[in-house]
Amino acid sequence: METHKRLTHYDRERIASLLLLDYKPAQIAKKLCRHRSVITREIRNNQCKKTGYSAYNAQRSSQKRALGRRKEQHKLRKNPELWKVVRKKLKLKWSPQQISGYLNRNYAHRPDMQISHESIYHFIFILPRGELKKSLLKCLRQQKSKRGRRNTEPGGQNKIPNMVSIHDRPQDIEGRQIPGHWEGDLMMGKNNQSALGTLVERKTRLTLLVPLDFHSSDYICMSFANRLSNLPERLRKSMTYDQGRELTHHESFSALSRANVYFCDPHSPWQRGTNENTNGLLRQYFPKGTDFNNVPDWVFEHVENELNERPRKIIDFQSPKEAFTELVALET
Repeated sequence: METHKRLTHYDRERIASLLLLDYKPAQIAKKLCRHRSVITREIRNNQCKKTGYSAYNAQRSSQKRALGRRKEQHKLRKNPELWKVVRKKLKLKWSPQQISGYLNRNYAHRPDMQISHESIYHFIFILPRGELKKSLLKCLRQQKSKRGRRNTEPGGQNKIPNMVSIHDRPQDIEGRQIPGHWEGDLMMGKNNQSALGTLVERKTRLTLLVPLDFHSSDYICMSFANRLSNLPERLRKSMTYDQGRELTHHESFSALSRANVYFCDPHSPWQRGTNENTNGLLRQYFPKGTDFNNVPDWVFEHVENELNERPRKIIDFQSPKEAFTELVALET
């Protein structure tokens, strides 16, 4: 039996689906290669008497609990003496790295008085909104409200496993003569705190919008796969994507949708130009700074329909909806 640290959102979606099929916890555990107690505890902790088990609510509760644990267990919270020194140095405009080096040098024989600069940054950013957090952020050189990702060299830890390059994509995809090949991307919302998935079919330019509640890779891959799975299998052959970390679990996407994934070269948006152009059209409806979490589902449906019913010169002034509907009719 495989061992896993935590259940993912994809796991929770499978649990919810199997419960609807009247599977028992032991049967679900076998399907997910988990211990039965893990599944039993998950269902018990997240089942509602009225609505039953919800994967969405379970994932949200899990994330809240994890954030609470990180706050309570942080070294600066448990050690007031250490926090006093760190806070004093921050007020003097010392960087977290300088503070960490100072502590290592002056408290060499006291492990409880040593801390990494990343832990100092992390503690500041998980503080609740208020005057304390504002004052500490002003002490930082760049005064950012969120810790950015560090860049890594190509081939480092951030490389997506088992990527298939766009240069290994079959040549018949390039000519756009065969339908069922898609391009995908994320449109980021205000402060990168929300996102909207976009999928565009290369031949007909049909656009599908995928509202997203979480940014985890397994959830995004599952959401893309669920949207494409409503189409005939021959109209979901492949998807071309950039090297965003949101598609780390691309293999689970392929398993669910039966569509191969091809990854563009870094910083090469022209390799999926149809999707880039479509995102530009969507910015007419969702300007930069839009918080997608506050956009109701009916607005996404309205925008998707309006865009797909607009005539396009590239397909002889047919609308993407008309062109794609003809293909569906031929497939069925």
